[in-house]
Amino acid sequence: MASGNAAAVAAKRATATIPIVFTSGIDPIQIGLVASFNRPGGNITGVYTFTADMPIKSVELLHELVPAAQGVGLLLNPTNPNLSESVAVKDVEAAARPLGKQIHVLEASTDAEIDAAFSTLGQLRAGALVIVADVFYNDRRERIAALALRHALPSVYARREYAVAGGLMSYGTNLSDIYRQAGVYAGMILNGAQPADLPIVQSTKLELVINLKTAKALGLTLPPSFYWRADEVIE
Repeated sequence: MASGNAAAVAAKRATATIPIVFTSGIDPIQIGLVASFNRPGGNITGVYTFTADMPIKSVELLHELVPAAQGVGLLLNPTNPNLSESVAVKDVEAAARPLGKQIHVLEASTDAEIDAAFSTLGQLRAGALVIVADVFYNDRRERIAALALRHALPSVYARREYAVAGGLMSYGTNLSDIYRQAGVYAGMILNGAQPADLPIVQSTKLELVINLKTAKALGLTLPPSFYWRADEVIE
């Protein structure tokens, strides 16, 4: 098993014979993992999760929740090698424009820069925030969620774990479903299937998780539509 883009590429470089099952957020054809989705070829197959439009969906969710917020921060890590696949800033700006939103792009790759980004958002009078998926941020989810609450910024994150850690809400791929699908393929290979014959699974299951306690702390009243769309409400 190779979890993540870098691990999948490294695994393929390391062996051309040992079967590999990967999970990746980048188009596996684009980074040279497989020849095609239907016939991967070689010794590798896996699960592809398309994430580039998640920030756009997050802006739309924030517009529903805090329509008066004109400025929306977009926090991203410029050192993330997969950043171009995680977010297309121009597309987010284009999608936000008809909603009357201005996107403020902030970059942070250290703890100090994260703190500075939130201070900048305060100076810009931003009314909401989208955090782009990033491993560095994942390890600091409690810190980021606490900063968002301290600065009274309704925020959307890419992983459920942020909502569990106190973030307002998360919208993104269901990791459990991704790993379950990868596990099914691993089991099939152990039973004799060839990776080259197993089509790439394109995971489309998304989940919306809302932390009701954080919403109340921010003084937000959630529209009824949020409750029936939510996969999970944390109270």
